[in-house]
Amino acid sequence: MSASSNPPSDFVEINRRLWNDKVDYHVASPMYDVPGFLRGKNTLNSIELDLLGEIQGKRIIHLQCHFGLDTLSLARNGAKQVIGVDLSERAITKAQELAIAVNLSTSTRFICCNIYDIRHHLPLDQPDELFDIAFASYGTVNWLPDINRWAQVVSSCLKPDGIFVMVEFHPVLDMFNYSYTHIEQSYFNQGPIVNDFQGTYADRTAPIRNQSVEWCHPLSDVIQALIQNGLRLDTIKEFDYSPYDSFANSVKTDEGFYQIKGLEKKIPIVYALKATKSK
Repeated sequence: MSASSNPPSDFVEINRRLWNDKVDYHVASPMYDVPGFLRGKNTLNSIELDLLGEIQGKRIIHLQCHFGLDTLSLARNGAKQVIGVDLSERAITKAQELAIAVNLSTSTRFICCNIYDIRHHLPLDQPDELFDIAFASYGTVNWLPDINRWAQVVSSCLKPDGIFVMVEFHPVLDMFNYSYTHIEQSYFNQGPIVNDFQGTYADRTAPIRNQSVEWCHPLSDVIQALIQNGLRLDTIKEFDYSPYDSFANSVKTDEGFYQIKGLEKKIPIVYALKATKSK
């Protein structure tokens, strides 16, 4: 793991390859439980459901949707239309297949693009095309170098009084080494963090090896970027657990959540926020 002031010039393609390689192993993994989803399981957690509130009849854009399980769950929960956006073409192809499999292809749509380029794929200059809700969850902003530009995208997707709901792994985690035994990085953004990993969080034995390029965005940077782009912060919460066993050296709580061994109830693992776009 290393940090530098400048990202590799092809960092978008590096990360696209990473996520393309992950897709088949994630689809097959118990963590994502695709068979359960196909039988009707809702993949959204109480953290995000509490902030989303009533979504019946709403238009929602799901930014960085991976292969679409949460996107499709939003449609299952009554959203009028949900558009999922992701960088990985393999993930988008799988999302489209799943939409057909669960008869949600008419209420969902998937777009493959870097979210910084979303304006080239959606007519966001037309008021009727704006969304009631923008949603992002679990492993999103760490893949993006420019947090202010990200917040501009979020704001540009929303109609006045539209809401943004975000659930994300806490940037405190980015300070630690892979096994969470000691601190290696600054909490603050010191430039791109380049990693070389074998396997993937959903299947650590997967026979894949990839480079990744990530950034640590402190909570204050995320909040300030949203405020500067016309969103009013309504709610922010921090949690000492994750709904997913996506970390090395994790332990399961009595409630079925996951914490870091030796750091149980000592550090934040997830944060969640809700913000409203100004009129």
